[in-house]
Amino acid sequence: MRAVVFAGGIALFISLFATPLYIRFLTNRQYGQFIRQDGPESHHVKRGTPTMGGVVIIVATLLGWIVANLATDRTPNVSSLLVVFLMVGLGLVGFLDDYIKISRERSLGLRARYKILGQAVVGISFAVLALQFPDEAGVTPASTAISFLRDTALDFAVFGPAVTLVLFIIWANFLITAWSNAVNLTDGLDGLATGASVIFFGAYVLVCLWQLNQKCGFTDNVAQCYEVRDPRDLAILCSAIAGASLGFLWWNASPAKIFMGDTGSLALGGAIAGITLMTRTELLGVIIGGLFVIVVASSVIQIGYFKLSGGKRVFKMAPLHHHFEMLGWGEVTIVVRFWIIAGLSAGLGMAIFYQEFVAQFS
Repeated sequence: MRAVVFAGGIALFISLFATPLYIRFLTNRQYGQFIRQDGPESHHVKRGTPTMGGVVIIVATLLGWIVANLATDRTPNVSSLLVVFLMVGLGLVGFLDDYIKISRERSLGLRARYKILGQAVVGISFAVLALQFPDEAGVTPASTAISFLRDTALDFAVFGPAVTLVLFIIWANFLITAWSNAVNLTDGLDGLATGASVIFFGAYVLVCLWQLNQKCGFTDNVAQCYEVRDPRDLAILCSAIAGASLGFLWWNASPAKIFMGDTGSLALGGAIAGITLMTRTELLGVIIGGLFVIVVASSVIQIGYFKLSGGKRVFKMAPLHHHFEMLGWGEVTIVVRFWIIAGLSAGLGMAIFYQEFVAQFS
């Protein structure tokens, strides 16, 4: 438990006090955000705001996670190492995307095929490694079964080893891509994605700690135990990510002094996907991260209906937060109300998670 608290506190401290130094560094080099011309007019004043703030989130997370383990004389286990690999790898892809936007003074960064290639290399490597490294009980970091509150009966393993691996790689990369895009789309208003990430990872600290207390092999409750390889490590990492995001939010809140950029959104999206895979709660993550799902769904609905109807729109503008901007809602009002939705989604997910466990005793 000490390591969990240390990780969050250290990451928060580093992010809170390192971000203004990083803002000064970016400002001196004129590394500012370029704004879409087809976006809301109110966003044009944000042109030139320093971006690539995701670097601070990643570095603060890593330092908080490492120092917390060292301070409690622990060695990180493979589950958290793999999530860190995924987070940093996707963050690097996002960093290259952001840097190209800035250096070439345009709103588009990496070409789509190179961005997809970079994400695929990181995602496939992660998926393959996640099925290796069994512990003494034979539990690997991730499972070939699709999971909700724990593994379900929908297991790719019924198709044989080769097909199982391919199907799991496809499933894992679908989640990685979906969550990365969801965070990226949500990062359209000052502090929105950052605050929602704090709520998500804060909730998963509790999920991981509960799994730790009810881990198979460490509890007499065999029927409801959780087959998760390294829940303590994952709790420490979630705490570090939440702390780093909270410290960054101080500077990212409206009016934002810095944006996380694709560096941050891809890294956080990858971390969400990795955590849900490692905790074997992939579908529960959809509920806890409900705000991200709603935002990305609004874009899918808008694009799909536009094509099917020959040019008609469901929303005035997508993603959903821009629709409310067009209705005249203030940016801060939208962000706070969306944070409330994020909190309610996390609360609902946690309630379902807990209720499933206690239902057997009623």
